[in-house]
Amino acid sequence: MKSNVTGKTGFVTADYFKITILFFALTALSQAMHGLILPIRVLDFVAEPQKNTYLGLLTFTGLILAMLLQPIISAISDRAGFRWGRRRPFILFGILVTVLFLPGISLAGSYAVLFLSYLMLQFGSNIAQGPLQAFIPEKVPNAKRGRASGVKGLMEVLGGVSLIYFIARFMDNYAAGEGSLWLWLPIIILGMLLLAFMIATVVLVKETPGLAAPKVSLLASLYRPFKLNLKTDRPFLWFLASRLLFFMSLATIQQFALYYLSDVIGVSNPAEATAQFSILAVVGMLAIVYPAGRLSDRIGRKPVGMAAAFIGATGFLIIILSQSYTAILIAAGLLGIALGAFISTNWALATDLVAKGQEARYLALANVATAGGAALARLMGPVIDYFNNSVSAGLGYQVMLFTCLGFISLGGLLLLKVRRPPIPESSAAPPIP
Repeated sequence: MKSNVTGKTGFVTADYFKITILFFALTALSQAMHGLILPIRVLDFVAEPQKNTYLGLLTFTGLILAMLLQPIISAISDRAGFRWGRRRPFILFGILVTVLFLPGISLAGSYAVLFLSYLMLQFGSNIAQGPLQAFIPEKVPNAKRGRASGVKGLMEVLGGVSLIYFIARFMDNYAAGEGSLWLWLPIIILGMLLLAFMIATVVLVKETPGLAAPKVSLLASLYRPFKLNLKTDRPFLWFLASRLLFFMSLATIQQFALYYLSDVIGVSNPAEATAQFSILAVVGMLAIVYPAGRLSDRIGRKPVGMAAAFIGATGFLIIILSQSYTAILIAAGLLGIALGAFISTNWALATDLVAKGQEARYLALANVATAGGAALARLMGPVIDYFNNSVSAGLGYQVMLFTCLGFISLGGLLLLKVRRPPIPESSAAPPIP
């Protein structure tokens, strides 16, 4: 079979990586920023008893911006008429904005400047990410979307783990007062990674010139991206609720893991311990993310998604019942397996439910559920500080863990309400030229 770079054959293996490679860099940025860099930078500006509150406020606001921005940009890209195509101009612009403001995280001399820099990172990365997500439903045949979603999940997993240990070591050195060089190193590495993979995406993925849609009013362009029909889109609405709850649970443990390991478990190098937690989670994800996507093509998306929620709930129970670091690392592996199975099969389910011609808008709404879950997870920060400071030391983290257990369990059960529409066997998406 000839390569489909010539545009004469169907979808081939290399194409899965062309349309998903940028997810590697975007996830590396998100994991490093939320799990390591921001928690340590916040400690430069706020008092220890308020650290969870200020970290939660910072990341909550940024994720709310992501929730509002991504569907609007994605809907605009659905209707764009650029010569480069509908998606690549937004990807190029968004990544350039992200890289431009990334140094602000290091340069910030106050909490306010750190806050603004982080908001600009969210602004740029979500301009790129919304249109990027449309490549799978646009270019992958229906029968291969589970596999494509598995590759997307694999890129996200690899992006999340590839740099995390090194960045953790850098940030532990920075927290120990060994100089700003240790803060600048991860910022430079992440910026170079974003630029390299953005260029690869823009060059390797080919699009035909977009056909500009009729112009709509500014007001309509702001609310239409969020508009769903309560009757015809009901399966998609249940899907959104399930996705929101699942990601709310895992985003909570991710965001406050460094503080939990320091305050409750008493580790001496919290950034390195957090990295080890993340690495074991990623080992679990790597073991399952691609096979789960392929399995969902065979047995359906919902059974795999519900099994993922059950495994995740087991992981949270282990953390609740045992506060030893060894048990927590075992739980990390289970949470990784749960997340890996869920992100590949759940994204495949999303591509099954999108309306034709509005792929980017619907998938951006799916990411609204992701960002919404992550944003609401940050509201746990003030709750943790309240129970720790006003009731009993460490109680706030127990409240956090029981809440995570409830969210992930309910998220799995809600998948029962999702009714996937039938897909014709002959349905296919055009190949990448």
